[in-house]
Amino acid sequence: MKTRDLVAIGIPAGRCAERAQQLLQEAQARTRANAKRSMATVLDDLRQVALAPETFADHERYAELARLLLDHSAARGRFQARESDAPYQVWGRDFEPDALRQMKNACKLPVAVSGALMPDAHIGYGLPIGGVLATKDAVIPYAVGVDIACRMKLSVLDLPVDVLVEEKERLTSALERETRFGVGATFRSPRQHGVMDQDWRVTQVTDRMKDRAWAQLGTSGSGNHFVEFGELIVTDQTVGLPQGRYVALLSHSGSRGAGAQVANHYSRLARQLHPELPQELSHLAWLDLSTGAGQEYWAAMELMGRYAAANHAVIHAHVTRALGVEVTLDIENHHNFAWRERHVLPDGSEADVIVHRKGATPAGTGVLGIIPGSMGTPGYVVRGKGVSASLNSAAHGAGRRMSRTKAKELFTWDTVQDFLRQRRVMLLSAGLDEVPMAYKDIDEVMAAQRDLVEPLARFEPRLVKMAPSGEPPED
Repeated sequence: MKTRDLVAIGIPAGRCAERAQQLLQEAQARTRANAKRSMATVLDDLRQVALAPETFADHERYAELARLLLDHSAARGRFQARESDAPYQVWGRDFEPDALRQMKNACKLPVAVSGALMPDAHIGYGLPIGGVLATKDAVIPYAVGVDIACRMKLSVLDLPVDVLVEEKERLTSALERETRFGVGATFRSPRQHGVMDQDWRVTQVTDRMKDRAWAQLGTSGSGNHFVEFGELIVTDQTVGLPQGRYVALLSHSGSRGAGAQVANHYSRLARQLHPELPQELSHLAWLDLSTGAGQEYWAAMELMGRYAAANHAVIHAHVTRALGVEVTLDIENHHNFAWRERHVLPDGSEADVIVHRKGATPAGTGVLGIIPGSMGTPGYVVRGKGVSASLNSAAHGAGRRMSRTKAKELFTWDTVQDFLRQRRVMLLSAGLDEVPMAYKDIDEVMAAQRDLVEPLARFEPRLVKMAPSGEPPED
C-alpha cells in the first residue's frame, strides 16, 4: 500500500506510515493463503488506531504505531508563533546576510530560549555554522549538524621540534599509513576500540550502520577534515606544559557515514512531524524530548559522540605507535552537538536547557578547547571564560569567507603553494576549496572573541593531509 493511501485513512507520512506498512507486510506473511482478507482486517485496524491511538497504547501489535501517532500529534500541537523572537547576541562582523537571517529565524521557534552567533559564522542548513541555540525540552537535528560530534584532538609528542624539518618522510609515512581520507574511506581490516562493543541497537539507524562505522573507524573523511603535524608554541604553562616549542599532532573529523545517516534520518523525521512550519523554518524542525522520536535521536547522537571520540583516539594511537613516541599532553573538544546544561537566561531566571553548538566550541569557565585556522594559518589552544551571553561558547575555527565553488574559481594551486611555502607548510593532499584564502582571518576571529576565550598556545601547521580534490565535503 502506498503512503498516500495510508495518509487518506489518517496515518501521516514518515515513521507512522513506515510502521503501518510493516504491519501490513507482517499480516500478509502470516496468512499467505488468504492475504487479501488479512490485509483488509489489518487495514481496518489501522483506521481505528489512527482515530484513537491512545486506546492502543498497550496493544500487543499496535502499541508502537500508537506511540508514533501520539508523538506526531503532540509535536504538531505544540507549534505556536511567538510574540517576540528569543534574544541572541552576535560576536564579530561582516557576516553573510543569509547567516544572520538563519540565526534570526532560529530565534523565532517556539522552543527557542536564547542564542548566540560566533565570529566564524557562515551559512549552513537551518542554523548557521557558528550558531548557538538554547531550546526548552527539544532537540533540533539540523542545529546539531550533519557531521554529528565533529571533534578536534591535539596530542603533544615527545619529539624534538627539528623532526618537522629533518624527518618529514617519517612523519608523512605515518600519516599515509595510519588514516584514510575520502567519503567512502575504510580500512580493509577494521581497527579496534571499545565503542564498537557498545549497544548500537539503540535505534534502527545505528544498528544498520554499525558495520560501516566499524570499517570507517580511524578514518578522516573529507571537506575541512584533516590530520597534521605542527609546532605548538606554549605561551601559558597552565595549559599543562612549560612555556616552549613542541611537536604536536592535530586532527579534525567526526562521526563519518554513520553520523550522517543519523542526521539525515532524524532531520527528515523532524520535518515530517512539523509540516506546519513555514519554509524558512522547515530545516529547524525539532524533536520533543518527551517523545520516543526525541529520545531515539538523543541516544543516537550520544553514541555518535562516543564514536567520533573513538575515531580520533584510534587515529592518534596508530600514528604515535607507528612513530614509537609517547604523548605528553592531550586536549580535545567537539562541536556539532547538543548538551543538557543549566544557564542563566536573558530574563534573569535559571533553567535547564538544550544547548546546540553547530560549529561552536564549548567555552565554559576553565574549559580547554582547540580553535584551528586553516592548512596555512595558525590555530589556538584556548581556555574558556564562561560568558553566559554566549551560552559558554566560542568559535570553532576561522570560518569560511566564501563558498567552495567560489574558491575553486578564484585560486590556483600555484598561488596556494607559494603561500604555503612562505609559511613552511608541506601539503600532502587537499581540495582547492580548502585553501587558506577561502577562510576568514583567524586572528581577527580570535580578537572578536577575546571576552569568550583566553589563548594559551599557538599551533603552526607544518605537514598537512586532507582529502584529495574531487571528494564531496562531509563537514
